[in-house]
Amino acid sequence: MQQTMRWFGPQDSVRLIDIKQAGATAIVTALHQIPVGDIWTIEAIQERQQIIKDAGLEWTVVESLPVHEEIKRAAGNYLQYIENYKISLKNLSDCGIKIITYNFMPILDWVRTDHNYSNQDSSKALLYNQLAFTFFDVYLLKRPNAENEYSEEEKAKALQFGSQLSDSEKELLFKNVLLGLPGSKINFTAEQILSLLDNYAAIDNKKLRENLIYFLSEVVPIAAACGSKLAVHPDDPPFSVLGLPRIVSTENDFREIFEAVPSSANGLCYCTGSLGANPSNNLEKIIDDFGDRIHFLHLRNVIRENENVFRESEHLNGEAKMEAIIEKLIVLMNERNVSLPMRPDHGFLHSIEEGIEQYPGYSLVGRLKGLAELRGLEAGIGYKLKQLN
Repeated sequence: MQQTMRWFGPQDSVRLIDIKQAGATAIVTALHQIPVGDIWTIEAIQERQQIIKDAGLEWTVVESLPVHEEIKRAAGNYLQYIENYKISLKNLSDCGIKIITYNFMPILDWVRTDHNYSNQDSSKALLYNQLAFTFFDVYLLKRPNAENEYSEEEKAKALQFGSQLSDSEKELLFKNVLLGLPGSKINFTAEQILSLLDNYAAIDNKKLRENLIYFLSEVVPIAAACGSKLAVHPDDPPFSVLGLPRIVSTENDFREIFEAVPSSANGLCYCTGSLGANPSNNLEKIIDDFGDRIHFLHLRNVIRENENVFRESEHLNGEAKMEAIIEKLIVLMNERNVSLPMRPDHGFLHSIEEGIEQYPGYSLVGRLKGLAELRGLEAGIGYKLKQLN
């Protein structure tokens, strides 16, 4: 696997030299400064490429080329935004960047209720608690009609959970849930999120899937002509939040997307964390079924404490059986004669980095620990397979 690390650009507190010294050879990044929907110009792409090249690294994967909300809703100026997306794809290809990650999650990129869950060793992890989210949704945000989407028992348990929170803890929960897009330090306000949710009132899973397939029918031929690969990131978490539709969460979701637009340029970002948060997903079977569509790897792990709670865990220990997964990925890469780019997704916040401003889940030490463990596991499994052959 090609070992990469995500970097949020020149404003990131993690430096490129730190990433290089850790053994990563390539960078995953995006032009976060460009408003969603605007064209990524060749000049802007090359400027970022040069910064990365000067550090002795290569920009190999875009994460993400974001899809404008009007495309997801097939409303407003969505046709123009699709044309802009096509131009950005061509410009990236002209600059030699061929793997483009995106997601089709409405409004929120990902959701956690706790960004600083304390592990036994006092390192900090990301956590999702459904009771906390229900309390946020019904009693803090007070989303219209939200109370009708939960059972009386769920609301009672959520209210009991919330009654134990101080005002500052409630404020932190609100902030955690409404975290802005990756690379941004700005959170959504209640007014903003409620207004955005209104736009999705008439959009269910079926309609959102239709909009995704239309988008892909337009942009995938451009990617294929450029020799590029699009990789959709699974929904995170892989179930509805705030009443929003979810259409990239299960094996059946992938099958519908890939059958509708059968080009190999229409592919998957295989994220073991997002997929592993859904107990019905068989992560190894997804490799078997969609191996030719996997273009980018996010390797991380989660522990499902109960039906209401999952949290990020050590990269090698959790619901995802990482040894079996990496063995399957090595066999897949050998069969396809490719080295798939991989990044250690998320990581614990260790005490040495506490107090440093950074995006939740993207501290340096925790990700480097994950990178070292994953590299070691890949090397060991690779050696074993060679001995068997």
